[in-house]
Amino acid sequence: MIPTLFGVMLLTFLVTQFVPGGPVEQLMSQMEGLGKGGEVAASGTSLYRGGSGLDVNRVEQLKELYGFDKPPITRFLSMMKNYLVFDFGTSYYYNQSVVELVISRMPVSMSLGLWSFIIVYGVCIPLGISKAVRDGSRFDVLSSTAILIGYAIPGFVLAIVLIVFFGGGSFWNIFPLRGIVSDGWSDMSMIQKILDYLWHMVLPVTSGAVGSLAVMTMLTKNSFLEEIRKQYVLTARAKGLSEQQVLYKHVFRNGIIPIITGFPGYFIGAFFTGSLLIETIFSLDGMGLLAYQSVLNRDYPVVLGTLYFFTLIGLFARLLSDLSYVVVDPRISFDSSD
Repeated sequence: MIPTLFGVMLLTFLVTQFVPGGPVEQLMSQMEGLGKGGEVAASGTSLYRGGSGLDVNRVEQLKELYGFDKPPITRFLSMMKNYLVFDFGTSYYYNQSVVELVISRMPVSMSLGLWSFIIVYGVCIPLGISKAVRDGSRFDVLSSTAILIGYAIPGFVLAIVLIVFFGGGSFWNIFPLRGIVSDGWSDMSMIQKILDYLWHMVLPVTSGAVGSLAVMTMLTKNSFLEEIRKQYVLTARAKGLSEQQVLYKHVFRNGIIPIITGFPGYFIGAFFTGSLLIETIFSLDGMGLLAYQSVLNRDYPVVLGTLYFFTLIGLFARLLSDLSYVVVDPRISFDSSD
């Protein structure tokens, strides 16, 4: 985990630090533009000198302000030292602590991710089991067709379709199109707050979750179908056990292993993921939009700070997934002597 995290940060640092149009260049361009218009650039002091551009000393001051006056290796080691104590610095663009900025955007991403997680696991596991039991039936074929169509439709296209039909586009005006709560949310009762929040979540969560149903459903179906065809199932049936007993007493605990082992990673990831297009379409100020704007604005503290944090979370999620194999299936061991 440690070399992986270090490698990810090093490669990203190299890319972000040496691409053109960094924060110094952007601020210089803005100041030159203000100077050419005859305006004062910053703090009442004109940084533009005739038609010759910015003063050299001012340029050096800008580099010092953003830390670009130091060698790259020094900047990288200093950054990693601060990141070890979760000091991500201050955003260049928002002039706000990166930690505070991320925390302010987390409710949107957590809402989208958590509800998508609940829907995916709540629908896919029972649906996948039903498809495995009825493999080849009309139900299996129709349900596979439906979920594959949903998988083939991009989330942002589905979002637009839902807006047209249910968001006041051309048919019904049932669901809101902006934010995760209404304007007067703080004055509502607890029940009204919950209902208002769920009301706002219907369209964006549906848009984001439908595309994920196919993978998990087919994984569940194939896992259970493989177990149903094994010899121990025939033996259990020969002993006179009912199909329900065979399915839930013997098949279930083995067939559910691939799904359960991916649970920790998917669950943790659900809290920190963001979808740029979904957030843009429904005017949700979440992590996806923040990441996109930070890259465009060369807001390196936000880009690198969030990358460090989410990479660390992702690595721990992978570790939990590996450990869950041992917990769920005692036959698996990480001991090399086995």
